[in-house]
Amino acid sequence: MRNRVLFIVTIGLMSALLLAFTYNGYWWVVGIFGLLLAIAIHDIVQKRHSLLANFPLVGRMRWIIEELRPFVQQYLLETETSGRPISRMFRSIVYQRAKNSLDTVPFGTQINTYQSGYEWIGHSLSALSVDELDEDPRVEIGGPDCSQPYKASLLNISAMSFGSLSKNAVLALNKGAKLGGFYQNTGEGGLTPYHLENGGDIVWQIGTGYFGCRNKDGTFNPLTFQEKARLPAVKMIEIKLSQGAKPGHGGILPAHKNTPEIAEIRDVPVATDVISPPTHSAFSTPVGLLEFVKTLRELSGGKPVGFKLAIGRKSEFIAVCKAMKQSGITPDFITVDGGEGGTGAAPLEYSNSIGFPLREALAFVDDCLVGFGLRDKIKIIASGKIITAFQMVKNLSLGADVCNSARGMMLALGCVQSLSCHTNTCPTGVATQDPSLYKGLDIKDKSARVAMFHHKTVKAMVDILSSTGHRSSQELNRTHIFRRVDQQTIKRYDEIFPLIEPGSFCGEQVPEAYALHVKEASATSFKPVNILAQVENKTQTVSSS
Repeated sequence: MRNRVLFIVTIGLMSALLLAFTYNGYWWVVGIFGLLLAIAIHDIVQKRHSLLANFPLVGRMRWIIEELRPFVQQYLLETETSGRPISRMFRSIVYQRAKNSLDTVPFGTQINTYQSGYEWIGHSLSALSVDELDEDPRVEIGGPDCSQPYKASLLNISAMSFGSLSKNAVLALNKGAKLGGFYQNTGEGGLTPYHLENGGDIVWQIGTGYFGCRNKDGTFNPLTFQEKARLPAVKMIEIKLSQGAKPGHGGILPAHKNTPEIAEIRDVPVATDVISPPTHSAFSTPVGLLEFVKTLRELSGGKPVGFKLAIGRKSEFIAVCKAMKQSGITPDFITVDGGEGGTGAAPLEYSNSIGFPLREALAFVDDCLVGFGLRDKIKIIASGKIITAFQMVKNLSLGADVCNSARGMMLALGCVQSLSCHTNTCPTGVATQDPSLYKGLDIKDKSARVAMFHHKTVKAMVDILSSTGHRSSQELNRTHIFRRVDQQTIKRYDEIFPLIEPGSFCGEQVPEAYALHVKEASATSFKPVNILAQVENKTQTVSSS
């Protein structure tokens, strides 16, 4: 086969050369085929790619087809329900709502309602008129120790840093938040001028790198934090413990996105990979975390302070709950990030196989707070692939008070799911630091689209709420959502995730499903008690020997 390819290439080049000599004026043909011959010779002699050595020139077609494959799939072959990670159906609804276009669908659902895993919400024969409900519902976030509570929209912009996103994207999101009356989470990249320019509400996220409030050695600086946290635009503070895209792994900003401006904002060397530590240096125990919450609340002037995490080992979150009971310190909110979350760069294994998915994580966190008698003091924010009104309602029914969306807001900005967020080549200018690309993102137009997407999605959520006969999202619970478990079985969420009796984790009769995790948890350590005992025993054995 290889000899045949070489023979065809050689005959073709010789024919082109003969043609050029025979017919005057065809020397450009010689130039083209001469270049191809040079490439073919290079392919044969190089040692890096065996495919090219065996099939010069022709082997290069594979790379071309691979480059075109995602675009051919998305624009020519993809069905309404088959796209990943977000299907065309859900991308289309975002685009339609953002542009204030017709967002109804014809001829019934394209989803297989008899497929295992299909979910729906039960409507009521005592449904209400949507006009009777508040079209812009709010939830007040702020526990007993908070002196500046914040009334949050039910849908907001999830954590995305300047660095992961372009400055135009950050500006457009913040202006959209201002127009729509909802908040923008800064992500761990720090509070930047672009988050403040348009006056939208801000949740300032403090990650393990303490960007924007760090000392030269990377530790937390309380003075710079206090200065920025008391800005009027900053409504809440969120301590990032972990995230769904790569739980247990620090944030990643690739070197090609680390521009001089970003390096100055984050106080890191320019054009280097910025990898945040996996854990905080300001605390190392559950009680230490809560003391840090208290410190930030005092430094911010009494604003709501909470933390964000993806659930890993269950006993670790229970340890935090035990620390709350022991110390008397509670956060004002907890953001639960599902393992399916993520808008930027992450190792494949972390994206695919680490951390609880949102549904199970959310039910677990709600159960723990109820079981320890803490639920009335703490609001829960759900984050992880929330795009539609039904996805909002589902998470609100499971225990969330508020929802955050990252990819939905990116799509509203114009993201086309090119899956190039980590390469600095985002074609729509959303996730790139290349000025030639992000200058095409018009801030005025895209901010209006972000605000419209938010407005119409919340409106759709209120419409669903009215169909269930409820006036407030706070009335939703696990009895309202149904799932087809298999072809013969349908269960309500309260059957899949049984409700917990308030305070039941504080006594001796802990529910069986949680008993082992509660037993393992300690307020003085994130690690389970049995693991610590094993380590201590091993250390003693080694020392004595």
